[in-house]
This record gives sequence, C-alpha cells and structure tokens, in this order.
Amino acid sequence: MKAIQINKYGGPEVLELVDIEKPKAEKGQVVIEAYASNINPVDVILRAGHMAKMMPLNFPATLGSDVSGVVSEVGESVEDFKVGDKVYGSGIVLAGASGAFAEFVMTQQDLIAKMPENIGFNEAAAVVLVGVSAVQALVEHMNLQAGHPSSPEAPAGRRKILIHGGAGGIGSIAVQVAKKLGAEVTATAAADELEFVKDLGADGVIDYRAEAFDLLLRDYDAVFDTVGGETYAKSFKVLKRGGVIVSMVAPIDEKLAEEAGVKAITQFTKVNTGHLTMLGKFIEEGTVKVHIDKIFPLDKIKEAFEAKEKGGVKGKIVIEIKK
Repeated sequence: MKAIQINKYGGPEVLELVDIEKPKAEKGQVVIEAYASNINPVDVILRAGHMAKMMPLNFPATLGSDVSGVVSEVGESVEDFKVGDKVYGSGIVLAGASGAFAEFVMTQQDLIAKMPENIGFNEAAAVVLVGVSAVQALVEHMNLQAGHPSSPEAPAGRRKILIHGGAGGIGSIAVQVAKKLGAEVTATAAADELEFVKDLGADGVIDYRAEAFDLLLRDYDAVFDTVGGETYAKSFKVLKRGGVIVSMVAPIDEKLAEEAGVKAITQFTKVNTGHLTMLGKFIEEGTVKVHIDKIFPLDKIKEAFEAKEKGGVKGKIVIEIKK
C-alpha cells in the first residue's frame, strides 16, 4: 500500500510517498481503508521535530492524524464495529495507530466512531480533531449545553464567549457549536475573514489586526483561545471573575488567572468514541458544517503542507486518498 513517511525531521521536503506493508488488526484494533485525511498543526509539529524531545518518532514514521474510511478488518474483542462500517477518527502514531496518511490505517477501536450519515469522507476527515477540540472545550470545560442557562430557552442567563481564530479549523466549529448551545459569541479574525465568521453565526467579529479586543470587550464568561502568545495574556482582561479561559496552545498562566479570579485550562484534545459521537450529533442535526479550503491527492502531500504553512487557510486542507 502507499503511505507518506519521513526518515528524519524537517520541512515538507522530507515527506516521501512509499510502498509499505498493509497493517493488520490485533486485539481491540481495526484496519480502515482510508478515503481521506487532513493536515492539522500537530502534523506539521511532528514532521518538523518540535515534539522530538517529549515524543520522539521511530523512523521511518507514517504521518497523519485524522482519518475517514471504511472498516476492512476487525481484531479480537471489537464489538461496536464491523467490516463495511463507515467510520472517522484518529490514526495518529502517538496514540498507538499506524498513521493516517496511508491507504490503510490501523487504529484502536476507542479512537473512532461511526461517521455522521449526512456528510462525505472528505468532510468527515476534515472535522475530527478540530471538531472534537471545539466540543470538548465548550461542553466539558465551559459547561455549555442545551437546557443550561446558556440555551435559547433561558435568554436571561445567556453566556458571552470570545473565540480567538474564528475562521480557523477549530474556531469555525466552535462558533457554530457555541451558537447552537445558546451563547452570545464574539470572534476575532483577519479583515478578509470577517464575513466568513459572520456567516458562521457569530454575533460580533473583531479584526484582530486593526482593533484591540481587550479594550473593546468586558465581562465575558469564557474565552476559547486557539492563538496563544500576547492574545492569550490579553484575554484575561475581558473575563468576569469566575470565568474560564481554555487555550489550545498556551500554558496556564497561574499569576494572571489568580489576579483575574478566573479558571485557566490548557486543553489536550482527546479524540475518542464518546467525543466523536457527540460531534456527530451536532453534524447530523445541521449545527456544524465543515468548511474545506483545498483538496490535495496523497501524492501531492508536499504541496498540501506548503499551502497549510503559508497560512490564510479558511477551514481545512483535505488529503483525498481514495475517491
């Protein structure tokens, strides 16, 4: 089978299309005939070696995290999936899988779920990590849920949420889910992304290059940060005491959190069957629409990474493995 591997850390030039042996399913595992994957920041980080000290790769390493496809083999003790099931989930090697940039992917049964019935393989692959990240932050850490005081049925308790990077992969999903769960949503984005974010349902949008969000906003219940750095530090100013800030990238600043009287969380996204099933319900009810910016075939993986790292992507870059 064909797969994308690296033999050393580096830029897109280290990516190689190779022929390797098809993986097999052992106890608690499934093999998926992959139809699609996508490029996440973690894929860039792993390839470049930025996590080499904490999580070194064994070369040659097959890259790729998110995957969608059809189950082609199930191992012993796998009860919830059968051959022929359409599934989506994680195939990342760091979780004990075989890597998602390949024609067949071995993964653990608790890293996948049945695909939502109203989307195709490209959309399913594109939404895995970004969708789970948004759902985990909003529902678990910020306690947004239908019927909660944040819901439309109880407008007096409507909660205000600021989402940084509203046009990005995670941010665009977060805006949609937060609106569904009744929050008043403000999002930051670049000038050419503002209309896109408005169309997602944001109540307010801020051009982060031209406007100082920390001077404009006050008394927010929660901030979802996908940017980090100075943006993260300034976000404490907009929160009310007792609020919460969840960051995908910044380590917890205990001093700022204590001074602001808020709870700070650095989220490590857990792609699992439960989170994927929850995400799938949002997709099937029409709450979440997946936005794909570009599609590349597997043999154009270098160009796909270059496009990702160049920036300016609205939504996701999909790797189409099988049509």
